[in-house]
Amino acid sequence: MTSTLQPATATEAVKRSGRWLALSVLVLAVLLVAVDATVLGLATPYISEDLKPTGTQLLWIGDVYSFVIAGLLVSMGSLGDRIGRKRILLLGATAFGAISILNAYATTPELLILARALLGVAGATLMPATLALIRNLFHEPRERSLAVGIWGAAASAGTAIGPIVGGFLLEHFWWGSVFLINLPVMAVLVLVGIRFLPESRNPNPGPWDMSSVALSLVGMIGVVYAVKETAAHGITWEPVAAGVLGAAALYAFVRRQLTLPAPLLDMRLFRNAGFSGAVLADLLTILGLSGLVFFLSQYLQLVQGRGPLEAGLAELPAAVGAVAAGLVAGTVARRCSVRVVVSGGLAAIGVALAALTLLDQSTGYPLLGAALLVVGVGAGFSFTVTADVILSSVPKEQAGAASAVSETAYELGAALGIAVLGSIVTGVYRDFAAPAGTPEGAHESLGGAVEAASGLPTNTAQDLLSSAREAFVDGLTIAAGAGAAVLLATAAAAWFMLRNQRLDRGF
Repeated sequence: MTSTLQPATATEAVKRSGRWLALSVLVLAVLLVAVDATVLGLATPYISEDLKPTGTQLLWIGDVYSFVIAGLLVSMGSLGDRIGRKRILLLGATAFGAISILNAYATTPELLILARALLGVAGATLMPATLALIRNLFHEPRERSLAVGIWGAAASAGTAIGPIVGGFLLEHFWWGSVFLINLPVMAVLVLVGIRFLPESRNPNPGPWDMSSVALSLVGMIGVVYAVKETAAHGITWEPVAAGVLGAAALYAFVRRQLTLPAPLLDMRLFRNAGFSGAVLADLLTILGLSGLVFFLSQYLQLVQGRGPLEAGLAELPAAVGAVAAGLVAGTVARRCSVRVVVSGGLAAIGVALAALTLLDQSTGYPLLGAALLVVGVGAGFSFTVTADVILSSVPKEQAGAASAVSETAYELGAALGIAVLGSIVTGVYRDFAAPAGTPEGAHESLGGAVEAASGLPTNTAQDLLSSAREAFVDGLTIAAGAGAAVLLATAAAAWFMLRNQRLDRGF
């Protein structure tokens, strides 16, 4: 057996030299995934013009990536524990780069949907593997906290860089360029990763149970699909059936894990209050934030008239706050306790969202920028510390599966947040009073109203846009208030669930 499959020896070698360089490779992967998650939204109008997908196909182009990732995260995290996290990361990175080419040069909507689904398969290997490798690279708790902070800062920076890079590329090249930016990053990741990343895996993993993989995939895709479709089209038999099937599959998945001698996911991890509290905090935080974030760019562009690049720059304070807070979160948590930092961070986000209930069409940037900065700082503190708690609550042999649970909480929270809070915005918006002769599509979205106004007389168009924007802002402020309530309740729950948690504790 080669030395790359001896986790203890390899990890100790990296501990002596090169572990921070190895971390830089992992940061590249996180940065790329975060950027890739944000650039597609900007490219959607160009894809619509070029490939001419139907409305349903356009939804699948946007959603299938997250569906597949949500369904495969736990399975891929567990697979990495079994075959080696370095191996699955490098294989996934190579596949991610190759499939990006297929995305960039897709010539039909059907081919792009397939390419996005395959990209989701590759993407599901990256995030759990990066966090799990950090768990095995950094044994000293304070170093691990800093490494997790850098990892989280890269994710936050990626979400901010994505719209800016995407906007630049779309102004100068065709829409496929937003996928081709993956190639040089992946090339560097693979070449440097082969040299500097250590291999690590569970020494006694047991078989990879394909029945559990299938149940996890069907369960997560069914639930996420049901939530998104219900939010978009209301309650119909298709999403209800998908939701019931997904819930049944997840129930069967849990039951099966409890009976297997070597489960895909050890459900006993959830008996640890710190682990469960951190996962729940992540899920509810993303739920409370995602609906607002989803509509914020529309507010900046369609209500306040900012261009795509200016709108992307306007959201930078959130990323700056998250990066700064993430880098010091571990140190602060050791001085003030885990629950103070996590609960305080969540409460800060809740207060910032409450401040956004004061938004109107002409709100100046100082209020918005300050609120986004506070959101970023709160998220940087809470997400970094909960990630550290999750890693330190499990044996390093199970780091991949535990990391995958954390990432799954993000995906599920995002789906639920967009569905619940998004339905609030949409519901309020649809009831606005439109001038006579307004096309029906104007009531579907603010973008639809802007498009409809372009074909109306000037006075009628101005009345339509004024009424539509007012209704949109009303819905946005109500959603912000609901998000604030969720975050404040989560802060209170985290205060109790994390009361005895310490970052220095671990296996």
